[in-house]
Amino acid sequence: MKKQDYTAAIAANITADAAFKGITYVSAWWSENFEGSSEKEGDVFTIAFNETTFVDFKVIEAVAGKKMAWLVTDCNLPWLADKKEWNGTKMIFEIIPGHNETQINFTHIGLVPEVECYDGCVKGWDQYIKDSLFKLLTEGKGQPQKRKLETA
Repeated sequence: MKKQDYTAAIAANITADAAFKGITYVSAWWSENFEGSSEKEGDVFTIAFNETTFVDFKVIEAVAGKKMAWLVTDCNLPWLADKKEWNGTKMIFEIIPGHNETQINFTHIGLVPEVECYDGCVKGWDQYIKDSLFKLLTEGKGQPQKRKLETA
């Protein structure tokens, strides 16, 4: 039986280049707790969800207007038995220009029903890809996780 990696697709009346640029603007659709760069191959960045929860990425492919791919190089997901469950997984954004709209196909390779995070992560990706990234591309403003206030 074939593994079923998580996938999501959105389409918007934008150019393929605008779709690519939106994807690279991670802090505008996923999390304001973003450090690093996510625009070209070799870039590295971190998404932090709180003081103990983070995911480190390396951009492994970046073809403007066509494709973006990230590799998880480290993570700490403390609510899971395997806190490193995402390590080695990949997030692939394929950009397909059409006549009146551009489609983005997102796949999280390694996020399959057999892993502990699957159900919760599917809900998260659905919100960030189908809602937040879509709104960023179509309305100019996504719904990223807000930056945590620092306590003095």
